[in-house]
Amino acid sequence: MGFDLFDRWGRRRSGLIFSPVSVLYFMILFLGLLLLSPLLLATLRDLMIVGLGLPPELAVGFLLLSLFGSFFNVPLYEIVSREPILTFRRISFFGVTWNIPDVRIGTRKTLVTLNVGGALVPILISAYILGDLIPSREPSPLTTYLKFLIALVVVTLVVHRSSRPIRGLGIATPAFIPPLTTALITLVLFPLGPVSNPYLIAYAAGTLGTLLGADLLNFRRFADLGAPVVSIGGAGTFDGIYTTGLASVLLLLLLL
Repeated sequence: MGFDLFDRWGRRRSGLIFSPVSVLYFMILFLGLLLLSPLLLATLRDLMIVGLGLPPELAVGFLLLSLFGSFFNVPLYEIVSREPILTFRRISFFGVTWNIPDVRIGTRKTLVTLNVGGALVPILISAYILGDLIPSREPSPLTTYLKFLIALVVVTLVVHRSSRPIRGLGIATPAFIPPLTTALITLVLFPLGPVSNPYLIAYAAGTLGTLLGADLLNFRRFADLGAPVVSIGGAGTFDGIYTTGLASVLLLLLLL
């Protein structure tokens, strides 16, 4: 079961795109959330409430929005590219049929979208950290911002160097590289000068660094992926943008 991205005149449809999902899959997700909610809340307490200092109700709200927002993609822009298309023409002559290859230049449209659960929610959490938590809770906000910028540059460069476009799939990065890089650079930076909260630096730098390095710096390659839709954060709660921030905080909780 699919969904139409363009109308019959080839124009892109506007608005949210709801990723097709079966009722069975949705019920499994819902029942799994009910069964695993104690474990999820315990992990959430350590990662978001204890580490990041988020209020409990806000942390739970972000978690639920991440899970159910994974089904929604917000259209950003459209890429139109030209590429050769191989077709076959059937020609019959005196009862004999030949398939004659015919190469023509066709137009491919790629819709770039932003996944709500896998990208938008982590961006909002990072914005909350940078705009509210650091100025209000850090003893030296300017020093923490400087450490964040250094960590952001390092994570962005490492993730970009390790990312590879895979045709028909998307931009792939080894899963362990972003959180490990984020945790290591944060361990080096946070005790320098006035001590900063390492969890705030790790989450924001890991999330935004993965977004920049894996997706935004590879936007010129989106047209080469051969897919009608490219979704930033499209794996939802299992996407690298979402998991890097939480995994980085978890690594720091284990190491510190």
